[in-house]
Amino acid sequence: MKYFNLYIALFVLLLTSCEMVELPQAEVSKEPVFNTEAGLKLYSNSFYNILPSAQDIYLGDDMSDFIASNSINQFLTNSYGPNQASGWNWSDLRNINFFIENNTDEAVAPEVREHYMGLARFFRAFFYFEKVKRFGDVPWISQVPDINDTELLYAGRDSRTLVMDSVLADIDYACTHISKESDASSSSITKWVAYALKARICLFEGTFRKYHTELGLQASADAWLEQAAAAAKEVIDHSGYALNSSGDADMAYRNLFVSTNPVNTEVMLAVVMSQELGILHAANWKYTSPTYGVKSSLSRTFVNTYLNLDGTPFAAEAGYETKPFWEEVKERDLRLKQTIRLGDYTRVHGGQIIPAPPSFGYVLTGYQPIKWVLDDTYYDLRDYNDNSVAIFRYAEVLLNYAEAKAELGTLNDADWAMTIGALRARAGITSGLDQLPTQIDSYLQTNYFPEIGDPVILEVRRERAIELVMEGFRFNDLVRWKRGELMKMNWRGFYVPALNVPMDLNEDGIDDVIFVEQVPNPLPDVSYEFVQVGETINGEPNPQRLTNGTSGELTWLDNIPRVWNDRNYYYPIPENDVLMNPNLEQNPGWE
Repeated sequence: MKYFNLYIALFVLLLTSCEMVELPQAEVSKEPVFNTEAGLKLYSNSFYNILPSAQDIYLGDDMSDFIASNSINQFLTNSYGPNQASGWNWSDLRNINFFIENNTDEAVAPEVREHYMGLARFFRAFFYFEKVKRFGDVPWISQVPDINDTELLYAGRDSRTLVMDSVLADIDYACTHISKESDASSSSITKWVAYALKARICLFEGTFRKYHTELGLQASADAWLEQAAAAAKEVIDHSGYALNSSGDADMAYRNLFVSTNPVNTEVMLAVVMSQELGILHAANWKYTSPTYGVKSSLSRTFVNTYLNLDGTPFAAEAGYETKPFWEEVKERDLRLKQTIRLGDYTRVHGGQIIPAPPSFGYVLTGYQPIKWVLDDTYYDLRDYNDNSVAIFRYAEVLLNYAEAKAELGTLNDADWAMTIGALRARAGITSGLDQLPTQIDSYLQTNYFPEIGDPVILEVRRERAIELVMEGFRFNDLVRWKRGELMKMNWRGFYVPALNVPMDLNEDGIDDVIFVEQVPNPLPDVSYEFVQVGETINGEPNPQRLTNGTSGELTWLDNIPRVWNDRNYYYPIPENDVLMNPNLEQNPGWE
């Protein structure tokens, strides 16, 4: 995210080129870095490489329960194991610890050193949070090991309690000592980003401990949830951030994801693109190419959870199951039309505005994403996207606050109005904005969270899924709620009333698609999509069909079984790393 001069780049490369190896003191003098504020700033820029890339975020939900794709992720099959595992890399930590050990030069003012120490500890907290989410127990290393320190280099993993308490200490230090409070570019760490990370970390840990009772850490869950709520409230009360309301209601949400410059009233930290510097991403290419992307598509089960504009559950309506696409998307939460192509969606092609209904050349279920997609088809051709990609935004802070308080049983009407109510108001929903819900949506409970009997928690989870869809949160949310079983949910597309009948998806008088069992003769002017009638074809499971044979919801890849066991709540440690250090021991179930 930042660019720094060649001297510092080479210096940091020397520090990180070999994991766990002592840098000989004679090779590089530390003084030019650690005895000036400019040196500390340049070094700390290297930490930003730890943050997720734009693609990490906009494709982060491709492995989730509500995104259908053209294949099943290997992690959800029996073919995945320690030989395929990755992520056990510690060079970034060595870089951070070297800085922490050497940021002691009294030639730099104490408050300046403390600010940069706060940044270093922010990134160490971030680094370890990612490791714990992926592997569970990991070694806590707070120093640069000497090459002869075999006890440390070949240590086993420390307890989750020790590591997460250390993470909490780091992020608390960052919140207290990072002095920068604003950044118009949304590209650097501020005090409020640190508080947002603290809320994210503590919510994850509190709910993980609450629902993963096998850890025996339930007694400490509430303390983490209280820390999450308190950190989020600091941002709410003092940061000055607010939900974006610029533009009309049909674009206020989507503008957050298609703007070149981050919408800095809400976006707290972003991956910022630059046409001038050639720093671009490929969201359009991924979502509009028939071959390059994975044809990411929302599943109908999830789309059914978007509320009606009057605040009532869509799936509570009689006959919702058989509503065709052009009917089911009307009068719904405005975020739906800002997340997928609906009837009035248009694009720019060669300077002309053209209708753009869902295209089965790019989508599998009919629910085609537009959340990160720029509307000019020019950007479809390759990695040309210059829209910024948010890493932290204020809406997530509101959701973290609401969820922490809901899990504690202390969320009140005022809290609800300030968080969930505010998010729904921006989405055009007109009722239920200022009072806690009292009724359970049976569709949401039955399909997603049958063990949850609290309507407040259910509605907070609904809101989180809808507001943050396609931002990379969903898999880890399912992990912390211990709902990994949802990763096995069948992918469903929109309802097809009948085969061989053209469908006008955007009601513009032009047919868009026809579902057929064999090639039409003569060929129609409309695109056609094959489905096979029956659950099997030549004795093999049918990958794409309609649930009722010649009508019904589209299905996709039901023929490939997905696997979820308790071991999947953690990734395996790569086999080579366990062979090098047997004291690590493999995660249970992956031996």
